[in-house]
Amino acid sequence: MHDQTSRVETFLLNLQDRICAALEAVDDGDGGFVEDAWERPEGGGGRSRVLKNGDVFEQAGVNFSSVSGDTLPPSATAHRPEISGGSFVATGVSLVLHPHNPYVPTTHANVRYFEARKPGVDPVWWFGGGFDLTPFYPFDDDVKHWHRVARDLCKPYGEDVYARYKHWCDEYFYLKHRNETRGVGGLFFDDLNEGGFEQCFAFMRDVGQGFLDGYLPIVERRVHEPWDEREREFQLYRRGRYVEFNLVYDRGTLFGLQSGGRTESILMSLPPRVRFEYAYTPARGSPEARLAEYLTPRDWLAGD
Repeated sequence: MHDQTSRVETFLLNLQDRICAALEAVDDGDGGFVEDAWERPEGGGGRSRVLKNGDVFEQAGVNFSSVSGDTLPPSATAHRPEISGGSFVATGVSLVLHPHNPYVPTTHANVRYFEARKPGVDPVWWFGGGFDLTPFYPFDDDVKHWHRVARDLCKPYGEDVYARYKHWCDEYFYLKHRNETRGVGGLFFDDLNEGGFEQCFAFMRDVGQGFLDGYLPIVERRVHEPWDEREREFQLYRRGRYVEFNLVYDRGTLFGLQSGGRTESILMSLPPRVRFEYAYTPARGSPEARLAEYLTPRDWLAGD
């Protein structure tokens, strides 16, 4: 294994351990994460960890994978035709958390590394990742805290980094057929190799480690908010939008399926329960209708 890939994998395995331990400490349930180690005939494998029916999380999945192959799938070569026909290694940690309480946001994060090799062509590598927040009943303090964490971890890498990757997140996690963002954004970056391996690796590490700083304080503030069937039904309905995005637009889902990845691990991001309702419209002025105000990109830290 190439030294760069080995270093990244070591970090990612440790990151998965740290995130799972932190979530178990917050959840305080009887079970915790169950690990499912798997191998892929074409090359590589991973370990999927899922927590079900905890005190806080209805389902939480934190996956590590490192897959390799001799042929790149179309989703990987669409923007890089020069590596078509080459071999590849793709490794990363990806998580999606679906809490019980509708006042605790759903969230997603991932950090990843990709390397492609082709005879006669210099190896091509890049990093990607980010995190985003999907509240159902949003609070301004929570959204601002989330974006402050994102801004502050980006600062050492340039004054414009947060603004660029925040904008990219707003554009990426966008449901074109609904004309709305999936949530209130965060960070998204891909194809990152500018500045050399060490700088890019450092940024990826900071994003992966910064996720808990952004999310856990929100969980602690909202986990005891009272809720009833009305909020639960709205949560299940809005989870449908999560499903729509992941199955229609998400590049990671497409890459995983097209590269022969493990289906159960790839679709772990989907919520355990969801509902769809024809032509649902929240009552005007209701807390449910208020969410629409948050599904348009804005500068959450204006004047901060």
